[in-house]
Amino acid sequence: MYKIAVVGAYDSIYGFAALGLDTFPVSDPQKGEETLHRLASGKYAVIYVTEALAAEIPHAIERYREQTLPAVIQIPGVAGNTGAGVAGVKKSVEQAVGSDILFGEQ
Repeated sequence: MYKIAVVGAYDSIYGFAALGLDTFPVSDPQKGEETLHRLASGKYAVIYVTEALAAEIPHAIERYREQTLPAVIQIPGVAGNTGAGVAGVKKSVEQAVGSDILFGEQ
């Protein structure tokens, strides 16, 4: 059975444990990249990464963009929403569907 993980600064992810998700707090980009690769090679189908961490390890995030599993999805942290997570999901949907699903709603 596949699992769901959340990676990022402790303050941004600790609440996800109450939902039953596995949380992996990291304090620096190198540790974040190592954790992401370790989780991706395990039994995790979905890995949520805070936008702040993802901004520091874009090459690692890009590595999993074309793969079916795991789905690496950016989420806002306590510092706020940068819009990177929504932009990433929008780009993935555009590639899959072949069209901009939010065309005209900007």
